Amino acid sequence: MGEDQETTANKNTVTIEKAGPCKKKIIVEIPEETIKETTNEQYSTLGKDAEVPGFRKGRAPRRLLEKRFGKNITEQVKLKLLSDASEAALKDNELDVLREPDIDYEKIELPDEGSLTFDFEIEVRPEFDLPEIEGIPVTRTKLEVTEDQLTREVEQLQRWSGIWAPRNEGETIQLDDQIIADAVLKVEGVEEDQKLDNIQIYVRPNGFVGAIPVTDLDKLLIDAKAGDVKTTSVEVPKTYFKQEYRGKKVDISIDINDIKWLRPAEIDKDFLSRLGVENEEDLRNGVRDSLQDRLEQQVRTEMTEQIYKHMLENTDFELPIDIVAEQADSLLRRQQISLMQRGMPREKVEEQMEQLKAGSEQQAVEQLKTFFIMDKVGKKLEIEVSDDEVNGQIAQLALQQGQRPEKMREDMIRNGSLGQFKMQVRDEKCVEKLLEMAKITEVEPEKKTKKAKKSKKTAVKSKETTEKAAKTTKKTVKKTEKKSEKTEKKPAKKTKTASKKKTDK
Repeated sequence: MGEDQETTANKNTVTIEKAGPCKKKIIVEIPEETIKETTNEQYSTLGKDAEVPGFRKGRAPRRLLEKRFGKNITEQVKLKLLSDASEAALKDNELDVLREPDIDYEKIELPDEGSLTFDFEIEVRPEFDLPEIEGIPVTRTKLEVTEDQLTREVEQLQRWSGIWAPRNEGETIQLDDQIIADAVLKVEGVEEDQKLDNIQIYVRPNGFVGAIPVTDLDKLLIDAKAGDVKTTSVEVPKTYFKQEYRGKKVDISIDINDIKWLRPAEIDKDFLSRLGVENEEDLRNGVRDSLQDRLEQQVRTEMTEQIYKHMLENTDFELPIDIVAEQADSLLRRQQISLMQRGMPREKVEEQMEQLKAGSEQQAVEQLKTFFIMDKVGKKLEIEVSDDEVNGQIAQLALQQGQRPEKMREDMIRNGSLGQFKMQVRDEKCVEKLLEMAKITEVEPEKKTKKAKKSKKTAVKSKETTEKAAKTTKKTVKKTEKKSEKTEKKPAKKTKTASKKKTDK
């Protein structure tokens, strides 16, 4: 389609002009003849049912109908003409619109005589050519499970099955310890102090004293001893889920009674039995298999990212400015809600949002470009996604999250995410096909010679990978006792419960 064009369809004259990136201005002229025909049709339909005093039903003359119903008929004729003409203009000119045209009907007047001309703008799907999709260069990192990884994973399993043991007299609090303490909470605006006796407090960077979230709790408690009293004040976030503390200042006093540390479980017959293996060799083999699965998934993710990056870097087209702005705003809102739900103070959220705004537009552009590119790839490769495939993916996701598949699907329909999920399944199929056609080169992993210089971010990522792999390991090495299974699903939270039970025993 050229930059500007004029067509005649359904007796209307349609002119199409370029109005910006992925935007067209549609000018429609409806001839007087069409206006009169539509008006006569409306009066003819009305005349069959209209009841006018002094006349039998359907026998009232046109002049009386015009006098009595003229204003309503004119409005109906206008709406019908505009609706039919705009729909025909898009359909007859095969315009692939991204959303419905925004026509201000109230500002358009139906003329007493002559033709009716109106215009509107629409966003259309960008027009571009795909790069060559066969032989995309992709590197595949050759990753193998190391003995160090294997040992760390087994140690993690031992910690999950460990017990809380008292520290020796005189020993100080260390990171990740558990303390038993009496706490007093002075909540702003509440006269009576809240006293908590013999509560468990876990020494972590972001911990809790009772129901109060405390940032840098570890700095407050580390190196303290039993018998010490520690005090602090916190500003509870205005978005906190407990309304009675929301947005209030809370003065906290912690009287330390006992200190406990997590003693990892010994690799003995009971430990192996609970993991469903006969000996330590079987355990390590199971751990090795699950870690290898995780590494292969990591490699697959890296290869997928290379495909997306290649397609983005080798495809050039403009995007609708309005839609990019909306997408960027939507990204920011989701990020803001996420930060608030994590309990970040409002001033910190606002500070963080300023930093996020700088990258939100670029993220929006990449997401939208990826959507249009993969949509075109899917059409070129004739990739389709059936309802059975979508339901199968939902069933897998539901199983991982401990939900019923039918409920998860209902939730997706209700919140409007089912369509997005289907596109995600389609994109995965597209990437899989592109990888089949790609030129893959296997490379050795980069060797890290200075472990001390490993960044904090990498260390955290490594920890997350280890924890996820450990969950898979427990499933691979057969079944575990119910209590152990609960601990495996959410180690950070469930360890507290499991360990408390063992301590009580």
